[in-house]
Amino acid sequence: MSCQPFRWTENTSIQAFKVISSSSNTHHNITRAAVLQKSAEACRTHVLQQGGNFVQPNSLTAESLAEACLSPASAFTLQSAITDISIRNAWVDGRHMFNAEYHFDDERFEQARNLITQGVSLVKASLKLKNYEYARQRLGETLHTLQDFYSHSNWIELGNRSPYSTLIKPSLPLDNLADVKTPTCSSCDDDCTGNILETIITQKKLTSGYFSLQSPYKPKGKCSHGGLFDLTSRVEPKGGINKDGTTAVHGSLHFVAADVATAASRDLLQDIRDAAGNVEFLRLMGIFQSSSVLCFVVDTSASMTEEIAEVKRITSFIIDSRRGTVDEPSAYVLVPFSNPGFRPVYKTADPDVFKTKVNALSAGGGGADDAEMSLSGLWLALAAAPVASEIFLFTDGEPKDAEMKSTVLALIESTKSTVNFVLTNPLTKTTRSLSNPVNQVYEDLAVASGGLAIEIPNRLLPNATSAINDTSVSSLVTIFQTVRDPGTAEPFSFLVDSSVRNLTFYITGNSTQFTITAPSGQSQSSGQSDGSLAVVQSVVNFHMVQVRNSSQPGLWSIYVNSTQPYTLKVTGKSSVNFQFDFVEVYQTPHPGYTVFKSRPRADGNVTLLLSMLGSGSEVPTEVLLVEASGSRFHTGLLEDLGNGDYLVTVTTVPKGEFSVRVIGQTNSSSTSGYNVFQRQSSTRHRASNFTVTAVRNATWFPGQLFSLPFTVATSNSYSKYTVTARNSGQYDMTFPSSLTTGSDGGADGVVELSAPDNTTAGTEVILTIEVTQSGTNDTNYAFLRLAVSRAVAPPAGLALSLWLSAVTLLISLGINK
Repeated sequence: MSCQPFRWTENTSIQAFKVISSSSNTHHNITRAAVLQKSAEACRTHVLQQGGNFVQPNSLTAESLAEACLSPASAFTLQSAITDISIRNAWVDGRHMFNAEYHFDDERFEQARNLITQGVSLVKASLKLKNYEYARQRLGETLHTLQDFYSHSNWIELGNRSPYSTLIKPSLPLDNLADVKTPTCSSCDDDCTGNILETIITQKKLTSGYFSLQSPYKPKGKCSHGGLFDLTSRVEPKGGINKDGTTAVHGSLHFVAADVATAASRDLLQDIRDAAGNVEFLRLMGIFQSSSVLCFVVDTSASMTEEIAEVKRITSFIIDSRRGTVDEPSAYVLVPFSNPGFRPVYKTADPDVFKTKVNALSAGGGGADDAEMSLSGLWLALAAAPVASEIFLFTDGEPKDAEMKSTVLALIESTKSTVNFVLTNPLTKTTRSLSNPVNQVYEDLAVASGGLAIEIPNRLLPNATSAINDTSVSSLVTIFQTVRDPGTAEPFSFLVDSSVRNLTFYITGNSTQFTITAPSGQSQSSGQSDGSLAVVQSVVNFHMVQVRNSSQPGLWSIYVNSTQPYTLKVTGKSSVNFQFDFVEVYQTPHPGYTVFKSRPRADGNVTLLLSMLGSGSEVPTEVLLVEASGSRFHTGLLEDLGNGDYLVTVTTVPKGEFSVRVIGQTNSSSTSGYNVFQRQSSTRHRASNFTVTAVRNATWFPGQLFSLPFTVATSNSYSKYTVTARNSGQYDMTFPSSLTTGSDGGADGVVELSAPDNTTAGTEVILTIEVTQSGTNDTNYAFLRLAVSRAVAPPAGLALSLWLSAVTLLISLGINK
């Protein structure tokens, strides 16, 4: 009988500290507390060293800590970083359910400790290269395993009330472990207090529970994890020792275990802080790190002289005008491209270094045609820029690499970044023209990301680049956006709350007329460039409306009239926003969720994990999936998880593209006036009839082949799919070009790639695996953020063993002579 590979379903999981609970301490609570506490310590030290005054908040929240750190604008990014770390912590339960070492199950102490020390090493290496996204991801995974030790082992039952520091120190041996032949537990039924054998307690032997959803087997006399779904707990010795929640078999020790796990998490964070320093540690946590990013993808072919000069001008203007302000970018990314190639990504946090790099750009080269490698350059920029970045691409040529469109779309959806195109190839030099058909790919990508596709002659470039200055600021939120293709005359309305400043309308489309109306009833038409309500800038297909008094809260409206396709986007600056991910929810053996970076299934419910960002007083009342090309929407059911997090379940998914809209209320005493807010995701999403899942199960070392298995799952048997994989490091890689699902609707493949021997530890690589059902336009993908680890020498014991073996062999050879 062949062994069928395991496939994820909603009803499979492995236990740990619970992910969702109203009565127990969860992984999220433990992680959040440790991050805030350790960040407060780092902030205090840094502020005092800078001669400032640090006032310890009475209650630690993202908002109060950012204020104490003298960086109130960091509240948004700190809260976002905590969410990212916590989400990845929860991810371990769903994606490594049968890997005992990720949970300290089955007495896998050595293997679990290796995961922790390797994870910490990669976090430190990633921070050296300022790869904060991967560092947060790996930190969340590592914290999960560390925290599980205190719930799944007998460390607490042995009387310990402080962390086991050896777990984060690879140079120290793990002492007094119960071997596989040593009995550790006696049977218990309803009351499992005292079920660990007295000999284990008196000898201070370390053990952990065995767990399986598939088999009751465990070594003779061993403790089980316990719980209704743990099959090993049904055989002698019955019962278990886990402290995952207050109702667990050792639930009386749950809060003790959670407190020690929190202390252990702080110790691990301190170890990272010691290595990275206070400033880099705080940047890891989003403190002192503006959400503003300056990212340019620039065509350097011979015809781009004027465009490159304008990129240099706007770069210098932004850097010089924002230096020392809350809108000073935290990262700068540059990707030049032309024909036939595209250059490596340049990324820095130093504005002067970036300015020098941009000023060194020059126009020249290019092939015989007007097509450029623009999408390849954009792909690298999306991989390198922080998530939710605003990216600007300058070109006057069509894409030569249009086959990259699906990969770029996958990165746009996964990173939720916005891409704006400045296209200096309009059909005419007049201020009104039809769209250039060679720009269709750019327009599609702009619409998918919620960005702008501006067609403009290069002599009018300064009129368009003002949008770069306005959209590359921190705390920018999208309030409303829509697309009409074909164009139509239609009114649109939306809510603006009292926290919004710098209210701005962006309209792209030819032969477009519009009228905006404020809550006061005051209105202004597109023909009035300098009215009492707003300033209107129009050039070719691009219109920007900047409201003079953007503090007018209430119901705004705009009436747009055009027979040509058009886009409408309304933004402002505000501390109130949201972030979300698609998740798979499971209920057994305990409620939880796993975030996935791919498209949701079209044939069932879709669930979002929604995190509110702001002062902590924002309460969503409606979450809608809004169809992109119309006004229809699908309403979600909200479940409050605490700490500003919500699960949102939508019973039916829009058939086409959609965005997420959140309407809610701000109950903060600091917010006066109109407190009903509306926000919308910039990125468009879509569902698929199949899923693509890939999970990293090993560490990637330079010079070694790294294998990453992936699975395609659908309700259709014997369906054919084409496969494409790309990695941002452009390393050698192999993968199957096609797959066919079996009778169970599943198919498995493996991507193999290798990094050169001299690859720097912490080097980040974005891998996308795109799968398309043959004969259809249905595509889905897996998005993975990977990092190359440092080369690891064999453990000391193994090295000594190998040395002794070599000496023995040499002696033997000498004797035989």
